[in-house]
Amino acid sequence: MLAPVTLGEQWRKIAGRLPADGGSARVTLRLARDDRADEAALILGPLTPGRTRSVFRLNVRPGVNPDRFFGRLDEAGIRGRLDLVEAEAAPEPSARAMRASVERARPFVEQWDALAASLPPDWSDIYAEVELDSSDFLQRGALLLAPVNPAHYGGHTTLRFRCARVSGYGAAASMTRRCLQRLDEESITGRVRILRALSSTRHVATQGPVWHVGGRSV
Repeated sequence: MLAPVTLGEQWRKIAGRLPADGGSARVTLRLARDDRADEAALILGPLTPGRTRSVFRLNVRPGVNPDRFFGRLDEAGIRGRLDLVEAEAAPEPSARAMRASVERARPFVEQWDALAASLPPDWSDIYAEVELDSSDFLQRGALLLAPVNPAHYGGHTTLRFRCARVSGYGAAASMTRRCLQRLDEESITGRVRILRALSSTRHVATQGPVWHVGGRSV
């Protein structure tokens, strides 16, 4: 007589049929004995399954591996049957998410050079921001960007600043590029964006233009 297949073995067989791209799955566990249902519920608790008497419904999402929980059921001598109800492939990333991923992978200096090249030749004033990938970078990033006088505004990990090409208020373009290079040198990652830009402005008795963003003058 063949030995009963353990829940761990059943799960590994199901897992081998799941999408390789990190999709999700729904499985049911039907226990062989109703009197072991409460004990099984305690073991499976971290997976937050649905339950009807001795039948459990589990949603397995990317990053969740139920193998060790089925192993604990096996160690406790709890038997049952696992069935795959539905499997879904991971959704395709949106074009916006893909662009953001590419931008984050590029060094800040490369991003800045590409943005600067897209501006009119006579650009004069820029309002820009650096969005850091992690709050762990915020304190050090703000220090490295200090020469451009960054303001913590626009998001939890976002620093905004002004840049002037010829005259006016804001850091020089060369200084801005150097500060972004310092971020790259310390492996700080994220994105840089130009939010607003002006061309061919003339500063008469003023340091330059004033933008109003969110009720604030910047």
